Amino acid sequence: MADLTESLEGIQSAVGSLLVAAEAAAPVWTVPRAPGKWSPSQVAEHVARIMEESANVAAGLPSKFPTIPFVLRPIGRILVFKRILWRKSFLNMKTGEGFDPSTGPANPAQARLRLESALRKFDQACRSRAERGQKVSSSIFGAVPVADFAKFQELHVRHHVPQMSGPS
Repeated sequence: MADLTESLEGIQSAVGSLLVAAEAAAPVWTVPRAPGKWSPSQVAEHVARIMEESANVAAGLPSKFPTIPFVLRPIGRILVFKRILWRKSFLNMKTGEGFDPSTGPANPAQARLRLESALRKFDQACRSRAERGQKVSSSIFGAVPVADFAKFQELHVRHHVPQMSGPS
C-alpha cells in the first residue's frame, strides 16, 4: 500500500510536469496533435475535470463518474485499479462522457490556475478522508485506500503529460 504523503507528493510532481509540458505547448495550445486526438488545452481540461471529480469522490460527495453495480466493483478494482497500480502505468482507455472536453483553458496560464485549483481540492479531500481513517468509496472500484487512490490519480496525470506535445 502506498504512503499518503508520498502519493500526494507524486501527484503534485505529475501536475508540475504537466504544467511544464503545457508551457512548452503554448505555440500549438489549441491544435489537436493528430486527427481525433485532443489539443494540449483539452488535455489540461480533461485532467482538471478528473481531479475535481476525484476530489468529490474522496470527500464523499456526488461525482460525475459512472456508478457500476456493487457486485462488479471488485472486478473493476482488480482488473483496472490494482492493475494500474501494479504496472505503475495507466492503461489506454476511452474516457467517459463529461470528461471528453470540446475545449479547454484559453492558454497555459489559465490551465495552470485550473489545474492547481483542482489539485488543491483533491489534496484537501484526500487528507481529510485519511484523517478520519476511512477508505475512498469509489462508484467504480469500491472501497480503496486513500494513498492508493491518490497514486492512481498521479498515474492518470503522468499518462497525459506526453499528449501535451502537440501535433505529431
